[in-house]
Amino acid sequence: MERITVTLDDDLLNEVDRMIVTHGYQNRSEAIRDFVRAGIQQSQRDHERSENCVAALVYVYDHAARDLSKRLVESFHSHHDLSLATLHVHLDNDTCMEITALQGPTQDIQHLADHVIAERGVRYGRVVMIPAKPGHKRRGQHTHPHSHG
Repeated sequence: MERITVTLDDDLLNEVDRMIVTHGYQNRSEAIRDFVRAGIQQSQRDHERSENCVAALVYVYDHAARDLSKRLVESFHSHHDLSLATLHVHLDNDTCMEITALQGPTQDIQHLADHVIAERGVRYGRVVMIPAKPGHKRRGQHTHPHSHG
C-alpha cells in the first residue's frame, strides 16, 4: 500500500467526515478508498454506455478563480458541436452553477465533462448521460409532425 497526500477544502472534508459517520467507517483512509473505488466503478459504467447520448453536465465553481471562466468558455468553444445550451446561476457572491445540455458521441461528452470537472476552481461536477438512438437527430433536424409557430 502506498501513502499519498491529498488536499481537500474545508467544505469537502466536512462532507467526507459526514459520510464517514453516516456509513460507519473507522477512519478517513478507509472511507476515501471506498469513495475512490465507487467513483472508478461509476466511471467504468459510464464508459460502457451507448455510442451516442444526450447529457446534462452540472458543475459548481468559484467564479473568481484565476482564468477559470476563460478556460471553461474555451473548453466549450472547442466542443461546440456537443453543446446545446447552458444555464448559468449565481448561487452567492463567489459561487456559480452551470448546467449544460450536451448531445453527441458518449466518449466525447465524457471527455469534455472530465476536463471541465477537473478544472482548478470547479468545486463539484457531475455528468448524467442518457443513451440516444443511433441516427438520433440534433436540434432543428427533427421530423415529427407539429408546428413551431
